[in-house]
Amino acid sequence: MEPMDIVGKTKEDASLPKATMTKIIKEMLPPDVRVARDTQDLLIDCCVEFINLISSESNEVCGREDRRTIAPEHVLKALEVLGFGNYVEEVYAAYEQHKLETMDTVKGGKFTNGAEMTEEEALAEQQRMFAEARARMNGVATAPKLPEAESNLNSQLLEPL
Repeated sequence: MEPMDIVGKTKEDASLPKATMTKIIKEMLPPDVRVARDTQDLLIDCCVEFINLISSESNEVCGREDRRTIAPEHVLKALEVLGFGNYVEEVYAAYEQHKLETMDTVKGGKFTNGAEMTEEEALAEQQRMFAEARARMNGVATAPKLPEAESNLNSQLLEPL
């Protein structure tokens, strides 16, 4: 059997992190059950094959809708088409949970690293952005972004008394 191309790579190149998969396998089984290394490798290969199958069908569902980007709805539909409809509810719940967990870290397409800016930091950033915009409008090269400590010091020095 010829290795199938998966996004420019051979089937052997597509895999999952072995340590993570081994941990998941061990967590799913009772503590007194041991799994042979060959069996772990087989389970990992099955997972990779399952992901490839779902991805391929999701791509076909996406293509039938004349879309170019696979959306979560396409994956859910692929699960149904392939006979895994009984997993749709659980997969959708996991997707919703993922959205809630990542909502804090991604806002407006920019990462916030889970921490909000203080009012002073936000004001300093706003002032910096205004200065850059003014410089662009006047055809002047923009100044590099100052380190945070220097930026805070400058904003305090510029505040009206």
